[in-house]
Amino acid sequence: MLYVVTGPPASGKSTWIDAHATASDIVIDLDRITRALTGPGAPQWNQHPLHLRVAHRARYAAMDEAFELRDQVDVYLIHTMPSPKAIAKYKRLQARIVVVDPGREVVMQRIEAMRDPDMRRVATRWYNGRPKASPRAMPQTSRTW
Repeated sequence: MLYVVTGPPASGKSTWIDAHATASDIVIDLDRITRALTGPGAPQWNQHPLHLRVAHRARYAAMDEAFELRDQVDVYLIHTMPSPKAIAKYKRLQARIVVVDPGREVVMQRIEAMRDPDMRRVATRWYNGRPKASPRAMPQTSRTW
């Protein structure tokens, strides 16, 4: 099974995966890949453009290979803001799409406390691009579709 976990930065996507994935599953997380490619002592949320360039290429290669194995092992992919084209691909692959969103205020507090301040811009873009919830909708930490 392929799980695509989406949501704004600092929403808890990695935490959701940690609670659901097992040691034998494949987890594709750009933050983890970037950390694996940086030198000793680098900040945990290192977003240097050269590291990100290499990490993105590694992520795409991992995705291509893991998608072929999704019938043999569960694959968890973090994709913060998938495009409509990416969502269509994930649906063709029969992915379960999980949205993790504790709310804008919580996300912004977490970014302030733990992340690079530039992530505020990414979170704002994520929230501005979301469809508006119906007034009757209950806020959720995560949902799948």
